[in-house]
Amino acid sequence: MLGTQRLFGIISVSNARALAATLAILWASPSGAQERMREQAITPTTDVIKLFDGKSLDGFYSWMKDTGREDPRQVFRVTDGMLHVTGDGLGGLLTTAEYRDYHVVFEFKWGPRTWNDRKEATKDSGLLVHSVGADGGYSGTWMPSIEVQIIEGGMGDFIMVTGNDKNGKPVPFSLTCEVGRDRDGEVIWQKGNAKEIFNLQNRKRINWYGRDPDWADKLGFRGKQDVDNLDGQWNRFDVYCDKGHIETFVNGVKVNEAFDVQPNYGRLQLQTEQAELFIRRWELWPIGKGPKPAKAAQ
Repeated sequence: MLGTQRLFGIISVSNARALAATLAILWASPSGAQERMREQAITPTTDVIKLFDGKSLDGFYSWMKDTGREDPRQVFRVTDGMLHVTGDGLGGLLTTAEYRDYHVVFEFKWGPRTWNDRKEATKDSGLLVHSVGADGGYSGTWMPSIEVQIIEGGMGDFIMVTGNDKNGKPVPFSLTCEVGRDRDGEVIWQKGNAKEIFNLQNRKRINWYGRDPDWADKLGFRGKQDVDNLDGQWNRFDVYCDKGHIETFVNGVKVNEAFDVQPNYGRLQLQTEQAELFIRRWELWPIGKGPKPAKAAQ
């Protein structure tokens, strides 16, 4: 983004009102380059795209904080027809292609293993959408993205995984949510409440509607309203990414929603965050043509 002084030097207008209108257009609209990149992203139109085929990791590459694009410990592998994340380290599995305007169906369960300094902490991962920028752009670990949180007690939270692009510049992020505040002042999605804009200047986690205010980062934590199944059982995410709109369902229950999301295209990432995870289904459906959100079959 251009600095304010430089921007004023470029724009020539006759009065403040015209200047304000010009600024509004510049800041609200995606650049021509961004729009072209979005149009080049793949969108499912007639049939499902199976990101994981149950046999291989074709169509993906890994990025680990300590080893980059090499995965010498095979943190990401295929085991018994499932995508197996051992959890041994920090990083992600990324699609080689960029996508837009889709309905993700993602079925997963926790494995028993946790690692290192999170051995006794909540099991943690994440499904990251609209990933753009540099590999490891966030703290050397993840590509900048919008995270749909996978964590004990916080399934479906939204997190802006901020970071840099390939030129070292911050990737701009923005999303608008209907929110309130919980007992401790944390942001919580509340359908029908006033909308609030979250961006690089107002960077907060948007908790799913039922996140327990007494949440603690302890292995096995479970909140009173949690809709995910017990540890070791299958869960299902349905995440609708339709232009700038994201809706998230956990086991058929709508838990979070965002509007005017930027960026609104990009790679998908699956985090490894020192907890073991198994995935049996990872699909992209055309909007309006996929299965209805539902509980995961066991």
